[in-house]
Amino acid sequence: MRPALSVILLTTLIGAGQGLFLALVAVEVLAEGGKVFFVIGSVITLILLAAGLAASFFHLGHPERAWRSAAKWRTSWLAREVIALPAFMAAVFAWGVAHWLGWPTLALAAAGVLLALALFVCTAMIYACLPFLQEWHSPLTVVNYLVLGCASGFTLAAAYSSWMAPELAAVSTVGALCWTLLAFATRGASLVRNARLKARSSLQSAIGVKHPRIAQKAQGAIAGSFNTREFFHGRGPGALRKLKWLFLAGAFVLPAALLVGGFLNLAFIVQFAGLMAERWFFFAQANHPQNLYYQVVS
Repeated sequence: MRPALSVILLTTLIGAGQGLFLALVAVEVLAEGGKVFFVIGSVITLILLAAGLAASFFHLGHPERAWRSAAKWRTSWLAREVIALPAFMAAVFAWGVAHWLGWPTLALAAAGVLLALALFVCTAMIYACLPFLQEWHSPLTVVNYLVLGCASGFTLAAAYSSWMAPELAAVSTVGALCWTLLAFATRGASLVRNARLKARSSLQSAIGVKHPRIAQKAQGAIAGSFNTREFFHGRGPGALRKLKWLFLAGAFVLPAALLVGGFLNLAFIVQFAGLMAERWFFFAQANHPQNLYYQVVS
């Protein structure tokens, strides 16, 4: 598939926002933080979520019709994501306001956690529910969206704690390191799984001809089309292999080392860049069956 920058930004930004909120709630439950700490943390979370939402509009052919995307919530995971994201933003906003006013926050925190988890599931299931894209059609897709978001969010929480509440930095760093190592394990598991996949489609099934020897000479058109632009990334296998090792180092290995070394701000920056590369790889690795038919142009 062709990775779209808008979708890459959407998923990485809101994932970091969801993870940051979960980290803030963990601090609220397990440790102590001042009112300002949680209020500013909620503002940062909302900025990440709003930035991701804004990025998503660049992926729409008609942004003015975006409101219609929620209409099919009974059958569409995308529609459910469209509903879950603003609901989660409202919960985060209410949680931050409650902290500012000194009101009880436990119920709002619980609602926010449930909505964050629901949003992780909705976003991941947009891809995991597609059986014809074998690389995505796995429970590991849902697991990785959750775990990678928590890794980036908790790493941001560690960097934020070092600035606003240094006494909480050590605890936040341990959480960030644990999530990063877990994300390394689960993402590695998905890479191993995908490397062992056997294609369900063939050139024969793609064009409906069962002859054992088929050689495609041309696509049947003199120029590209929507199919050749949107369902193939245009890079060779060598580029994907290099990017795989790059994102493994940038999203997991280097951030873990930086967290251990106490370079918390740099750890988040490196990890976020690595996760953007990971998300590009995630989309590019999915091989749409239609590419069997359009292989000459691809």
